[in-house]
Amino acid sequence: MDFEKLTELVIELEVDDIADAVKEALDEGKDAFDVLNSLKKGMDEVGRLYEEKEYYLTELVLAGETMKEAFNILKPVLAASDKSEDKVKIILATVKGDNHDIGKNILSSLLLSSGFELYDLGMDVDEKAIIEKVKETGATIIALSTLLTMTVEHIKVVHEALQTAGIRDNVKLIVGGAPLNMELAKRLGADDFADDAVDGVKHIKRLAGIE
Repeated sequence: MDFEKLTELVIELEVDDIADAVKEALDEGKDAFDVLNSLKKGMDEVGRLYEEKEYYLTELVLAGETMKEAFNILKPVLAASDKSEDKVKIILATVKGDNHDIGKNILSSLLLSSGFELYDLGMDVDEKAIIEKVKETGATIIALSTLLTMTVEHIKVVHEALQTAGIRDNVKLIVGGAPLNMELAKRLGADDFADDAVDGVKHIKRLAGIE
């Protein structure tokens, strides 16, 4: 299994074939991080196609599913390697009262392929769970998603809870979702805002000092 083929499988959204392909590459003795890099190239191209409007949300969701299948195979191998130390740790969550997670899940796949360590708390997450996870993991970035106008205020609740806990200065808070823009995000206490998952990766890399 060559690396170009793995890249191609991601671009072509071959969700049913990717796990076997990753297994085959590992069985052949290929380095797990080289495999990951080839998958990342595929996701980078999917992101480019999305930005060029050749791919749409459906393709992004499928690409996310494809990466998830690949990571199920790769994760144990990557975890066993000392190369996985010193990753930037990110907490992902959809805010309390909101049960939408498509955007968050796409962002999760893109971030994993970029080498971040993720803690996905899921949907309808309150500020206490976020603060506990920051304290437990030492995460330096929190990415919050909200798709409902009625839940955007919970970003402010998280921001204020982080202040009360004395850890607001330790983390960067980035938010995304249909009701938001940069001005509103800043007003709610966030450090940054991203239009969509592809944009989110670029902003998070900047916050992490990677780009």
